[in-house]
Amino acid sequence: MGAGKLYLIPTVLHEEALETIPAYILDAVKDCQVFFVENDKTARRFLKKIWREMVIDDYQWYIIHKAEEEVKKQFLQLLKEGKNIGIISEAGCPGVADPGQILVEAAQQYKISVKPLVGPSSILLALMASGMNGQCFQFHGYLPIDSLERKKKIKELEADSQKRNCTQIFIETPYRNNPLIKEVLDSCREETRFCIAVDITASSENIRTQTVKKWKQEVPDIHKRLAIFLLHA
Repeated sequence: MGAGKLYLIPTVLHEEALETIPAYILDAVKDCQVFFVENDKTARRFLKKIWREMVIDDYQWYIIHKAEEEVKKQFLQLLKEGKNIGIISEAGCPGVADPGQILVEAAQQYKISVKPLVGPSSILLALMASGMNGQCFQFHGYLPIDSLERKKKIKELEADSQKRNCTQIFIETPYRNNPLIKEVLDSCREETRFCIAVDITASSENIRTQTVKKWKQEVPDIHKRLAIFLLHA
């Protein structure tokens, strides 16, 4: 028996946005016997929405974050046994700003067939809609929590953006969105462009790019809403 395949299965950014999942994802799900997921409850709920007849207990389930070395060994063993595995992130695409990358790396080391599937990525969707440079961009994940360190980082990103004509992309924990926006507006030059992309793919989606000067005239309140931020000097 040959080794199994690894499917990287995208999920929704918002529960209401099932239309963002291509139909061929279901074929991949049906070809899997095992799932490694970031959150088992949301992953199971998502799969039941796209395949109502799915019997959850017929499949093996593993949480990626827990006991990572032990999970990785189990992951590779299952692939060697010929089991097809699906990786599902908490939102969006597995392996991108996601703990699933650890397992994909292991699969690549053992020459396992890795099949990435098309689905919504907040990083790319925000970049597409921002009007900023899509030829050169960087994703930084979360900025430092400490206010002084964060302001320093924001200024570094702005300077690097100007030097390399590079779009800087970052995220924040939803309850810290408003303080982050304030620090960007306080730290950056007025002509720097700042994009705030909120609730991507949801009915409440709002993606706007303005100069820092313009944002200061109408500072948004996006407390506890899912957002991604882009900066271009």
